[in-house]
Amino acid sequence: MLKGFKDFINKGNVIDLAVAVVIGAAFAPVISSLTEKILMPLISAIFGEPKFDNLGEFHIGSTAIQPGFFITAVVNFLIVSAVLYFFVVVPMNAFAKRKKEEEAPKPVPADVELLTEIRDLLAQR
Repeated sequence: MLKGFKDFINKGNVIDLAVAVVIGAAFAPVISSLTEKILMPLISAIFGEPKFDNLGEFHIGSTAIQPGFFITAVVNFLIVSAVLYFFVVVPMNAFAKRKKEEEAPKPVPADVELLTEIRDLLAQR
């Protein structure tokens, strides 16, 4: 039973997941500060208020229905998603693509390949 647990913990996927969670937790304040201190004030300057909590509030009997809180949550989710995509995913993809291009073998020009074949044929004689 302990051997199975040890094997599970030592798998690369579990270690990678643990590292991802720790890095995500450490990176969360960066994204939050960018969202709350830079983007939300811009939204506030454009729309007048950064939150939509009071938007469309209505009552059914004594129950208040407040769709503005849901709209605020959706907008915050979209902002955080956009920040992650444009400031993390896009640069990382560009970096990975550049690294892959650097590691890829350069194609041999056709004339060099032809000369190599001629040289090899002459060497065989």
